[in-house]
Amino acid sequence: MAEEESQQKSEYEREPVPKSALLGAGKFWGMYAGEHTAGTEFMIGPLFLAAGASLQDLVLGLLLGNALAVLTWRYLVTPIAVAKRLTLYYQLERIAGGSLVKLYNVVNGILFCFLAGAMVTVSASAVGIPFGILYEVPDATFGLGAPSFTGLVILVGVVIAVVAAAGYETVARVANVAAPWMICIFAACGIVSLAQMEATSFAAISEGKFWSDAIAFVQDKEGVKEFSFWQIVVFAWLCNGAMHFGMSDLSIFRFARRSSSGWAPSIGMFLGHYMAWIAAGLLLATQIKLSQDHTANPGALAWGTLGWAGIICVVIAGWTTANPTIYRAGLAFQGIVPRSSRTVMTLVAGAVATLAGAFPNLSDQLLGFVGTYGTILGPMGAVIFVDYYLMKKLNLNDEYALRAGASVNVAVLVAWVLPVAVGLYLIFGQGIFAAYAVIPAWLACGAIYLLLSRVTQRPVADSAAV
Repeated sequence: MAEEESQQKSEYEREPVPKSALLGAGKFWGMYAGEHTAGTEFMIGPLFLAAGASLQDLVLGLLLGNALAVLTWRYLVTPIAVAKRLTLYYQLERIAGGSLVKLYNVVNGILFCFLAGAMVTVSASAVGIPFGILYEVPDATFGLGAPSFTGLVILVGVVIAVVAAAGYETVARVANVAAPWMICIFAACGIVSLAQMEATSFAAISEGKFWSDAIAFVQDKEGVKEFSFWQIVVFAWLCNGAMHFGMSDLSIFRFARRSSSGWAPSIGMFLGHYMAWIAAGLLLATQIKLSQDHTANPGALAWGTLGWAGIICVVIAGWTTANPTIYRAGLAFQGIVPRSSRTVMTLVAGAVATLAGAFPNLSDQLLGFVGTYGTILGPMGAVIFVDYYLMKKLNLNDEYALRAGASVNVAVLVAWVLPVAVGLYLIFGQGIFAAYAVIPAWLACGAIYLLLSRVTQRPVADSAAV
């Protein structure tokens, strides 16, 4: 009885998920709806407008980019997840070696915590509205908000961390309950915004004058910017690059009963990253028209349109997005200290995310940040892809570190560090749009790993892998 109870509580961090623990498709549809119809959509939607994206480019670009993201999850991630049923971190340990994966896990966990921190900030911005606690973005990237706002961030962060620490099934259950209501609220935000701007006819919406007027107002205050159609496409496709190209969601889909669960991200992409981004952008356009204020305060935007319903939506949307992100970060930190408790490591991740959430300027830089973290984490997904599909076909050893007893697979180290270094140089040194670097870095990493493996691998016994 005790053994059975222990198995039920296990998250199977260092073993394949058994059949008894597999979950039906509904768990994944609910989680992805909750995670990607989220508090950060209240930040990202307005950022498109502020960056100068036209309404037509936004509608068409998000359609194409989100479709590409869904296909990447379904055909790149899910087949490997249901075949191996291992976390990303344990798979990488078997391929790359324990010491190298510890380095990767540190980077991975911290970046996921920074992403979750932006969601904590968004939720806190909404909690503060009824109490008159203002969300103000300091000029400095690592400038703290007001003490009262920092206190709210800590309170929200504690709640999120506790839910995430309860395990994947609890995270999925929270998302399943919250997602349908949040989707309706986001749709209502868009509809009410159009009504407030008196853009209720198809002609008025398609003309988009209210949108172009809002862009002109922002650019008059902040300077002229341009965000092209292809930037929109690539951003929509790769803003979650670490999760699909980077294979982080192997840790999620390892629980899937069938590969068809890989279609679940579509609900998040099209009701979240499509409908919700556009609706949130409309909120800012409305605010500009009615009050001549271009501040993208998530809580204030929702409050001005839907009152208490909007506030509650922002709070819960931030929670349902941060929960699985902190869960992933907890698994990464546990990979650093394999004998540690996943619950404890998830709470550590929650603490780091809460600390990041106390710096409001971080959430104001999401358009660049998600491309950067995709560039850093995404290439390791190419290592897993090549190892699973190509190594045996080319008479090379898959899971080489496990077979050879190596703590560092040099081929993986070079294949990861070299493309990432070039990508970061192009982003920060040459100023290219961060999301543009993700796929070139991924392809380069896979090719380098394959070529170096031919040079560095030595014969090992087949029985070494388990």
